[in-house]
Amino acid sequence: MSIRGLKKKKQQKTFKVKVITMEAETEFSCEMDWKGKDLFDSVCRNLALRETWFFGLQFVASGMDTWLKLEKKILQHQVPKEDPIRFRFMAKFYPENVTDELFQEITQHLFFLQVKKQILDEEIICSPEASVLLASYAVQAKYGDYNPNIHQPGFLSQDELLPKRVLQQYQMTSEMWQDKITAVHAGHRGISRDEAEMNYLKIAQDLDMYGVNYFPITVKLIPIDKKAEAFKFYAKEHKVNKLILHLCIGNHNLFLTKRKVDSTEIQEMKAQAKEEKTRRKKEHQRLLMEKQLREEAERAKEELERRMFQLEEEARQANEALIRSNEAAELLVEKVQIAEDEAKLLAQEAVEARHVLQRLELTVLKNKDDMRMMENQMRESDLITMKLLKESDRRAKEAELLEQDLHKAREAERHAKKKLLELGSHSQMPAKILQQDTLEEGFDNKTLWQNLDTEYKRLSMEIEKERIEYLDKSKQLENQLNELKLEIQTLKQQDRQLNALSLYNVNLRYKYNMQDTLLMQTWQKEPTSPYSIPPVYSVSTVRSCPTPEREAYPHPIRTSHTLPNYTTGREARQNVRKVEKYNLDIIYI
Repeated sequence: MSIRGLKKKKQQKTFKVKVITMEAETEFSCEMDWKGKDLFDSVCRNLALRETWFFGLQFVASGMDTWLKLEKKILQHQVPKEDPIRFRFMAKFYPENVTDELFQEITQHLFFLQVKKQILDEEIICSPEASVLLASYAVQAKYGDYNPNIHQPGFLSQDELLPKRVLQQYQMTSEMWQDKITAVHAGHRGISRDEAEMNYLKIAQDLDMYGVNYFPITVKLIPIDKKAEAFKFYAKEHKVNKLILHLCIGNHNLFLTKRKVDSTEIQEMKAQAKEEKTRRKKEHQRLLMEKQLREEAERAKEELERRMFQLEEEARQANEALIRSNEAAELLVEKVQIAEDEAKLLAQEAVEARHVLQRLELTVLKNKDDMRMMENQMRESDLITMKLLKESDRRAKEAELLEQDLHKAREAERHAKKKLLELGSHSQMPAKILQQDTLEEGFDNKTLWQNLDTEYKRLSMEIEKERIEYLDKSKQLENQLNELKLEIQTLKQQDRQLNALSLYNVNLRYKYNMQDTLLMQTWQKEPTSPYSIPPVYSVSTVRSCPTPEREAYPHPIRTSHTLPNYTTGREARQNVRKVEKYNLDIIYI
């Protein structure tokens, strides 16, 4: 035989099988004479499953789900002609009480996956409330404890959690169902995965359609006897009858086995399962404790980080405040240095000002004496002026009288000339009439003319003399008035200079008083400067005289009033009202 023929013969001794569980797919290489038990044991060993009596291998034959018989060869079944041959590893029989009959975690997990799929495919019908509760346990088994920082809204959007019938039964959005499931899931904190799956199975085993398989039949269920517990029915195909019988025998055997005393293997399995549960419980508690400690450590770490960040921020702010305070301190040092220099300069200026003030005080005292003398001179000048004015008035009245006499003399002369003209025009009058008239008047014509001429000359000389005297006196009075005006203007100018000097003296005193106050504030521990002068308030007034008095006494009356030292605002206002009462123009210094 050729080498190719030997290889072909050797290859025909095995065939490939793919076993599909609820969460994985595994391929096996089977020998040609393998029975169903050989493949089943291989799958159970691969899954580390010891509670094998609940499970079986299922395949599709002629469109119907069929279970692989353990005592029969695999290839003797009506398996599909495909490579690899597909089998599904599924729960064939269901326990009456999952808490007491399921020992291994893998057994429990496989049942959980299969029952969950049957509920979602609506092979097992349950109420909406039970569906939400079962979905919450499924979420707890998959995601663990609810953590709002990790499990953000929408984290269940990719999971199939509820049957379509329940979703269509209420007018609720997917987000609303997810919120309901999340709210229930948050209450399962601390439950492990196997506990969540066991709680899921505990709820599911109480549902009506749990562990029930349905087959089509042609005749109703008619009891053989009314008192009998057996039912007689027929299926459309003969192999369905065999399948139902096979399942009934398997359930009956399992029921009898559970009522018998446990074998040594089962007892060991239970003991191991109990130890494993205890170990898992302790491990779970330890994990919970570690998780709690880790969460506390994380919270403490976050708190420390937050506190550290806060301290860093406080340190940064303190550093910035320190920098600002240092800058402010440096600035203050510079200001203090400048203030000290200014204080020294002010002290020097104050000393110099004190000397200047003393000299000014002496000058002011001297000027006061001069001012008194000038005031006396002014008063004397005023008296002289009054006398001159009175004399001028008297002379003016005399001039008016002389003018009246001159006017009368001129009238008499004009009358005399008129008479002479009349006498000349009547020269043809008889001498007798002229002589008679002359005799009647008591003098002759020649005497009359002589008297008139003499009187006229005398009056003319007196009038001319009076006129010359009047002009001389007027010139003298005018000269005296001009000299008096010049003297008065000179006195006024000297008075203004004295007033200005006095005001300057007062302001200077107030200025150095302020400088001494600043020095006292700068050097707080030093005594008050001996050169500080209290403020003096001076009021210079000019009283307006009525018009007649101004004619008699042409220059204004000047008075000086000094308010008392440290006068309050109220007293100052009262003094101002007193001054305003007498129509005085006030200047505050």
